Amino acid sequence: MEINEVISEMTKIWQNILDDDAIELKSETTAKDVEGWDSLTNIQLIVAAEKKYKIRFSASEIMNFANVGEMAETIIRKSANA
Repeated sequence: MEINEVISEMTKIWQNILDDDAIELKSETTAKDVEGWDSLTNIQLIVAAEKKYKIRFSASEIMNFANVGEMAETIIRKSANA
C-alpha cells in the first residue's frame, strides 16, 4: 500500500462524512484547510479510517497527527503489521 493510494481512499471517506465531493486531500492537508473539519468530525473521520483499514489508533497517535500524510503513514505502518 502506498501513501497516494491511502490518501485517495481517505479523500473518499472525508467527502462522505463532510458531504463535500470537492474535498481533495494532500499529504500536507490539515483540519484548517477543510471546511467543516472540526473536533467532532475528527472523531468520525478517525473511526471511519479505523473501520476501513481494520486498525486502531492510540490516543497519542491521534493527538500527534500534524496532517493527513502523517495519518496515512500510520495507516500504512499499522496495516503492514496486521
